[in-house]
Amino acid sequence: MHSEASGRPLAGKPALITGGGRGIGAAIARKLAALGANTIICGRSLQTLRHTADSIRSEGGHCEPLACDVTDWRSVESLAARVERNFAGLDILVNNSGVGGFSTPLHQLDPSQWETILNTNLRGVYYCIRAFAPAMIRQRRGDIINISSIASKNALPNGAAYAASKWGLNGLSVSVAEELRAYDIRVSIICPGSTETELSPHTGRDASKMLQPEDVAHVVAMLVTQAPRSFASEVVLRPTQKP
Repeated sequence: MHSEASGRPLAGKPALITGGGRGIGAAIARKLAALGANTIICGRSLQTLRHTADSIRSEGGHCEPLACDVTDWRSVESLAARVERNFAGLDILVNNSGVGGFSTPLHQLDPSQWETILNTNLRGVYYCIRAFAPAMIRQRRGDIINISSIASKNALPNGAAYAASKWGLNGLSVSVAEELRAYDIRVSIICPGSTETELSPHTGRDASKMLQPEDVAHVVAMLVTQAPRSFASEVVLRPTQKP
């Protein structure tokens, strides 16, 4: 049976999800694996990654957990070499790794926290694109999905560093999209609103009305399965009701 007809449009396609051990990243990995992708999840905690990979495998999906620190170029470079060796390329890259910071005014923010947020949320995406885009260019196909935030659109008091990282990510993404579209590589941004994860601030919010990680995963699946002749460059995802 044809993979499309069997509900597995991504059959055999390698897909890497950074920060794939939990939350939004784990939900994306489960969704893409269910569509047939050979998922690779990376993060700093191999134990967490293995737990998620085992869960995906128990449901009949393919998943390989690999330790990687996206803020370390040598770690990302090593990951890219291993993916190339094991999968002979990459069709889908989801840059999901991120850290938050929502409680400190910028003038009181410790410089080390600024470095952690910007290095993970922005520099890490640059490293991953730098490491994986050349192989996508050679094969003349690929999808790069960058998980941004509604904070890239709105003011975020006490979260200026996080907002700066996501505004910067949007600028990086749309620019890279123009650089890579000639090679049939699509670069898209997803900007989720309030999502119930460990990263998001929950104070004063009704968690039952917040987006769930699976909602973001659904949009990723839509983007990577759409017709090759087009791509949605940006999706702003909001909960139906305000939390």
